[in-house]
Amino acid sequence: MVNFWEELPRPFFCLAPMEDITNAAFRALLAEQKKRPDVFYTEFTSADGLVLAPEKGKRSLMKKLAYVEGERPIVAQFFTSIPAHMEKIAALAQELGFDGVDINMGCPDRAVEKGGCGAALIKNPALARELIRAAQRGAPNLPVSVKTRIGYSKDELETWLPELLAESPAAIAIHARTRVEMSDVPARWDTIARAVVIRNECQGVTLTTLIIGNGDVHSLEEGRAHAQATGCDGIMFGRAAIANPWLWSEREPTREERLAMLVRHAELAEKHEGHLIGGVRKHLSKYATGLHAAKELRVKISSAESLADIVASVETLKK
Repeated sequence: MVNFWEELPRPFFCLAPMEDITNAAFRALLAEQKKRPDVFYTEFTSADGLVLAPEKGKRSLMKKLAYVEGERPIVAQFFTSIPAHMEKIAALAQELGFDGVDINMGCPDRAVEKGGCGAALIKNPALARELIRAAQRGAPNLPVSVKTRIGYSKDELETWLPELLAESPAAIAIHARTRVEMSDVPARWDTIARAVVIRNECQGVTLTTLIIGNGDVHSLEEGRAHAQATGCDGIMFGRAAIANPWLWSEREPTREERLAMLVRHAELAEKHEGHLIGGVRKHLSKYATGLHAAKELRVKISSAESLADIVASVETLKK
């Protein structure tokens, strides 16, 4: 097995998997930059849908698994509560040339939880472990990782994390909040430090599993400080990355750069997604932050139906 995680710098910086945000267009945009994430993740994708959906539905889901070579290492993230589906889709990820497979065990969406997936797995450690084993069987040549939270309704790291470590995943990304807390309270980075201690002291398992901290990190400088304070191996960026390709270059873009990046993102959205809806609009509107006539630009973006509309809006603002 080729385990790219072992070759990464310490600390390394990942792009978090975010529904409607880290889609093919945004990841392709980041891949074009001189400074970019050390690890890319796809949006989380339903393994059940890929196995059971009619052909049209499968084609739609497969779009989430599109990537460009510049994104490597690229990890495909899936959610399911059915081990057989996880095994089959992990095999698909290996066939498609991904560098790793990740299992979502932290999503708080009620529809996802209703199927026993996402954060619901925190309440079912036996099934969570079975899913890791299934992914490892399905993709024996790829490292399998997990993204989760510190607990469901309370901090459960001391019992939850050892269950995952027992299956020796390559990495575990931990959102430093419980499922119940969502993102409504500050991330508790002391829990990431505890996760590192639990990993280091866990008996009967290999200690190669990497710990990735996630939650309320706004810059690489802040990420480095968290990594030094907690001892974690890597940092995952979520909301700080939205409409911010400059995050990894650690600089503030000019007005002209913001407008040019907005247009480039729209070009890639039309190329990869075929439309300017959903998460793409969230990005495009945020590029306007701090610009003159930002409100006017956001209104135009919200009603834009094509790349030509975006270009026209930006040209108007330049005058």
